[in-house]
Amino acid sequence: MHYDLIIRRGLCVFPWGEAQADLGIVDGRIASLSVASSDTAEREIDAAGLHVLPGMIDSHVHLRDPGNAAIESIATGTRAAALGGITMVFDMPNTSPSITSSETIADKRRTVAENALIDMGLYVGATRANTPDLARLEQEEGVCAIKVFAGSSTGDLMIEDDDGIEAVLRSGHRRVAFHSEDEYRLQARKPMFEVGMPHVNHMIWRDEECAFLGTRRITALARKTNRPVHILHTSTAEELDWLAAHRAHVSVEVLVNHLTQVGPECYETLGAYAVMNPPIRDRRHYDACWAAVRDGRVDVVSSDHAPHPREAKEKPWPQCPAGLTGVQTILPLMLDHVNAGRLSLSRLVDLMAAGPARIYGLQTKGRLAVGFDADLTLVDMRASREIRNDWIASPVGWTPFDGKHVTGWPMATIVRGHVVMQDDEITSAPVGRLARFAP
Repeated sequence: MHYDLIIRRGLCVFPWGEAQADLGIVDGRIASLSVASSDTAEREIDAAGLHVLPGMIDSHVHLRDPGNAAIESIATGTRAAALGGITMVFDMPNTSPSITSSETIADKRRTVAENALIDMGLYVGATRANTPDLARLEQEEGVCAIKVFAGSSTGDLMIEDDDGIEAVLRSGHRRVAFHSEDEYRLQARKPMFEVGMPHVNHMIWRDEECAFLGTRRITALARKTNRPVHILHTSTAEELDWLAAHRAHVSVEVLVNHLTQVGPECYETLGAYAVMNPPIRDRRHYDACWAAVRDGRVDVVSSDHAPHPREAKEKPWPQCPAGLTGVQTILPLMLDHVNAGRLSLSRLVDLMAAGPARIYGLQTKGRLAVGFDADLTLVDMRASREIRNDWIASPVGWTPFDGKHVTGWPMATIVRGHVVMQDDEITSAPVGRLARFAP
């Protein structure tokens, strides 16, 4: 048998367990899990000493395209993702202009085809004006979900009231993803704070009840309309306990930051480079997020990659924008957590490959199996590295994890059989395309 690519001697993480296997790839798909020693290929990779994972997916990123390429673009964002071992990202719609129509989806589709190093999915933003069209828009090529900003947004992407949210949930049938902070509480509390106050006030202003109240309201509307919803960046113990009783309607995302950083210490050491929405919280919520990862309440771990230039981040709080880089660092951080014993490698695969595929309806991704796309992330679980600003591919050039030592590192990123990154070097022209989702 002759293959396009053979991956030999890697320890593969299959849905049924870990096993050494030789993978054969033809036409961008996995053709065999038991390649013979006599079989040949156009290219072979010796993965001895490495783990072979299904391609890692970051299902929550802001690549700022269309917008300002000096901050981020599909070209630079997917390069960062590939360097970090990510084979697919789902990009948020709050760009300039926003992705809210067939025309803007088509424009973005062309940009992806020309510039993406890895595969992508696109969120469509819900507005009051396009709500009647959402059932049609969610079926467009490459659309992973509808995104609703129920809090913490600007312009027409904000839908904060129950009637508006219910109308969205009654238009279409696929899962709807929510930023669920309660806008009314956020605005009511805003006068308590002044420009120039310490950055730790970010987690005091956007407190637990802001998130929990939003999530309770959205859950009630999901049950009323019988529409599945996905709560993005769940960050509080209260939300995670509440959602355990509502799994028939609600799936759960937790961010790597809420599993890695703890307030108030992070604000004292990082200042604005710890400011994100929802905020990084205290040890009680950090522990609750890890408990939910361990007992299966969390479906997906993502980065919420949202770059801003240094000159914007270094403005006084709360004038500094919320958002941190993350798509390039999420996998090294999570591998470090695996090595620290906080979760198993198979659970990580569930959270960053099988989980996104299940929640969003990816048809041929998320697992190592014959017939699935040959999306593979090869990692060295023993590699010890330091995350540094000068490694970051996003034009803003910074990470809140600068100087952090990790154990576990991505060694190759393979997208539909194309070796996009190997040994910290980009090795391919753009090969990304929009993924297919179940209708």
